[in-house]
Amino acid sequence: MDFDPAGLIRPHILNMPAYQPILPVEVVARQRGLPEDQIIKLDGNENPYGPLPQVLQVLAHLSDAHLYPDPESRELRKALANYHRIPAEHLLVGAGADELIDLLMRLVLEPGESLIDCPPTFGMYEFDGHLNRAQVISVPRSADFSIQIGPIEREVQTRRPKLLFLAHPNNPDGSLLDPGVVERLLVLPLIVVLDEAYIEFAQPGSSYLSQVPQRSNLAVLRTFSKWAGLAGLRLGYGAFPLRLVDHLWKIKQPYNVSVAASRAACVSLQFAPQLDRIRQEIVLERERLYRALQAIPWLQPYPSQSNFILCRVIGRDAAWLKDELARAGILVRYFNKPGLRDHIRISIGRPEHTQALLKQLSTLE
Repeated sequence: MDFDPAGLIRPHILNMPAYQPILPVEVVARQRGLPEDQIIKLDGNENPYGPLPQVLQVLAHLSDAHLYPDPESRELRKALANYHRIPAEHLLVGAGADELIDLLMRLVLEPGESLIDCPPTFGMYEFDGHLNRAQVISVPRSADFSIQIGPIEREVQTRRPKLLFLAHPNNPDGSLLDPGVVERLLVLPLIVVLDEAYIEFAQPGSSYLSQVPQRSNLAVLRTFSKWAGLAGLRLGYGAFPLRLVDHLWKIKQPYNVSVAASRAACVSLQFAPQLDRIRQEIVLERERLYRALQAIPWLQPYPSQSNFILCRVIGRDAAWLKDELARAGILVRYFNKPGLRDHIRISIGRPEHTQALLKQLSTLE
């Protein structure tokens, strides 16, 4: 019997495009014929300083990795509650904020129901929407990457979407949402999900996390990947209205957050002042790089409130630029899709990474 198991795959997945992640350092090094230690990775928005030394010390001496983790992440949620001054019952922890995006969709969306996405933005909103057989309503951003509130309101009125996902700051341009726009969104009859993965690098007072207990339809997502340098451990969290979080507990995997990730996050919060000093260094380096990029006539950098800078490449091919930098071991993200034709995004590295990037760019004048 010649049985083809592919015939059992759900049709919408057969026809669904795969998400395109960035390549690991070792793969790029092998492709380029370069030693791994000569690769300067500015394409993934990771923290170039990595985890705190105290975190590495704790991870090196884990004594309970053979035991299943606490399914409710009680220690971490208590630490987060104290850090953010928000009741722990509003908090849910996930294997990266990506898991929480998917959980929200699985909680409220029946196949064929809709959500709103505002591209160009983080691709996981659209990806998870298609995975959950949702209708993804695309409301493109304006040329300056601001939200078009009027079209969103009209889509809500006519198509009744259940979810709206907005990155704050937005990825890939680093812009913040206008507070007046957020207020208009929060009166709409849908769940507004603000993804604050990069909020620590924005101006103080930009976060909406503390408002969640007072808002019936606001969810805010955060991550330890950027600020705390724990991207490889996959740890995110979210603040949700109680009427949602009680049901999210039902559908999350019971042991979704590893012992190592939970312990690393708790130690990171314990030494948050050290992380804040690193954050300040990254912000200062962002401003230095932004000024330097402004001086290059064929690059148009956009102001950013995140740990990356988006640049429009003028009069040259952005794919060529990405490849030229990669030949020198410098990795940046290249975009060529609606709203982002001929753009690259540069993650903020250490000062020596900035110097190497600028030196290489100068050779392409």
